[in-house]
Amino acid sequence: MAYQSLRLEYLQIPPVSRAYTTACVLTTAAVLELITPFQLYFNPELIFKHFQIWRLITNFLFFGPVGFNFLFNMIFLYRYCRMLEEGSFRGRTADFVFMFLFGGFLMTLFGLFVSLVFLGQAFTIMLVYVWSRRNPYVRMNFFGLLNFQAPFLPWVLMGFSLLLGNSIIVDLLGIAVGHIYFFLEDVFPNQPGGIRILKTPSILKAIFDTPDEDPNYNPLPDERPGGFAWGEGQRLGG
Repeated sequence: MAYQSLRLEYLQIPPVSRAYTTACVLTTAAVLELITPFQLYFNPELIFKHFQIWRLITNFLFFGPVGFNFLFNMIFLYRYCRMLEEGSFRGRTADFVFMFLFGGFLMTLFGLFVSLVFLGQAFTIMLVYVWSRRNPYVRMNFFGLLNFQAPFLPWVLMGFSLLLGNSIIVDLLGIAVGHIYFFLEDVFPNQPGGIRILKTPSILKAIFDTPDEDPNYNPLPDERPGGFAWGEGQRLGG
């Protein structure tokens, strides 16, 4: 019975969020048994000179060994990736996939100039940033200590990383790429004389967008965006 409930809950996760989160968990499991992080990390020389192309993808899938940092990242990745797909990208799977590709491309490009070997955490921060800018009136609570509105969440997470002694370059990269996407997609097209620069290729729309919506689809409520004491929130006036 518990297995069936878990299976149904898993299948109700929207496809892109389900695929990415599952890939991250399976990659971590594989590192425990089959492979090493040295086969996954971002290395331009190995990618472009030795044609180890898989590193362009695998460096986004490994978040380190199982522990607090891994669980923290998985929770935020799952929650905010899912809420984006069920919220502002509802019925726009192709656009969501295009955001993944655009963000991944920019991070890879920036990764050529900074000493980062895994970009998954930066990608998570990008997702958090885009969600936070599209939900500016949601009130957040972080560990029961801080209360703030959603747009400040990426910066609070960066401060938390700093307190843990981690490099904030990862967070800054995620914030920068998230801001570029948000500006090009949500801000610039609405300015006088602005145009939409980011256009989802028709091939992605043909593959991912379906005309009919599943009537049994059960979206994740975004009234509790963090889902845990360090990221709960509610809309103002709600």
